[in-house]
Amino acid sequence: METQSESLAEIEAATLNHYNQNAKSYWQGTKEHDVSQNYAAFLGALPQDEALDILDLGCGPGRDVFYFKSLGHRPVGLDGSEVFCRMARAYSGCRILQQSMLSLDLQALSFDGIFANASLFHVPSRELPRVLNELYAALRPAGILFISNPRGSGEGWSGQRYGHFMEIDNSREFLANAQFEMLDHYYRPPGKPRHEQPWLAITARKLR
Repeated sequence: METQSESLAEIEAATLNHYNQNAKSYWQGTKEHDVSQNYAAFLGALPQDEALDILDLGCGPGRDVFYFKSLGHRPVGLDGSEVFCRMARAYSGCRILQQSMLSLDLQALSFDGIFANASLFHVPSRELPRVLNELYAALRPAGILFISNPRGSGEGWSGQRYGHFMEIDNSREFLANAQFEMLDHYYRPPGKPRHEQPWLAITARKLR
């Protein structure tokens, strides 16, 4: 479990160091993942037939930002890993911001949608309200936030990575406090019994 004695800097540095050191193997292991269900849920909640400004939060090596660009959108990637940022720029040709999710510097009202696939669960619970408020501010009115995280309860270290795991009720509470309306949720991978679905995906809309 998380303790207050663990500084945010220590949590962030260890997690990012893990990704920097394992970037190539991470890319090989995830580039062929079928995330079409997540793409459909996210894009289906956004305006159709127009180019959108999308933030891929925790973009990793660039798989998803590349996909959004291929559809004619204007995606921007963001990751705290220096190595991931270099890989994503080379792979996608998109603008990639090297920023930690604990130290975001985003322009207000600049995105129609934020795609946070397997990234926000690295934010410690004590910082998650602030981070969600910053994402809220970066979205335009009625903007969409998509989240997909491994589900569970509690938080702490899994090897060199820090994770904060939530089920649907906890997730709904955090989102409601940040003035997001939950539109839909589902568990992944599809077609499996619940105990074989470790991922929780949520589509939410900015209120006001």
